[in-house]
Amino acid sequence: MKTTSRYKRAIQGVWMGWERVFEWSTSLRSSYSGHFGICKMFVTEYHGKDILCEDGTIIQSGDWVGELHLDNHKILHMLQAKGANRVALSVARMARVSLREICAEVITDPQLSQVKALQGITLLHRGIIHGLGFEIHPLEGGKFRALTTSYLRILLSVFHPSSRERIDPHAEKLIPMRLVLSRDSLIDRFAEKQEEYVV
Repeated sequence: MKTTSRYKRAIQGVWMGWERVFEWSTSLRSSYSGHFGICKMFVTEYHGKDILCEDGTIIQSGDWVGELHLDNHKILHMLQAKGANRVALSVARMARVSLREICAEVITDPQLSQVKALQGITLLHRGIIHGLGFEIHPLEGGKFRALTTSYLRILLSVFHPSSRERIDPHAEKLIPMRLVLSRDSLIDRFAEKQEEYVV
């Protein structure tokens, strides 16, 4: 058991090192990057088919979007300290706080004036979006979806306390989805006092 635990920690350490490299490369293609609690945001150009949001916002190829990533280093430490269910609740609460901070930054920072929406890609959309206002949009088929599915399933198996034995039987249900929150919806939901930001 101890050997298994040490092996899993070693894999997690390697994975976190790879993620730091990934974040560095993502920051190079970003016009802006910021850390907001449990979330990291990289502002990048959207590439893909048009996305029609419920509020009428249309995200087109070439539009700037805030690409959201959860801070897996923090989540790993939380998983090592308490159970997965408690961590899921904590992450949901922390994500709400992060979105308030992101909203304030989007409103006040001129660098973010062109950000049309926030987006993130995840397998755990059912547990993350409750009460946060994100819309779920399927990913387009093809190599990007296949690679994203493989990457996120491996990530989940690396971080999940029960590892692959509980994940593999349900792998076919773990399909990545794109979460989208338009700029207007973000401000409507998370701006505490909009009058404070009027210049």
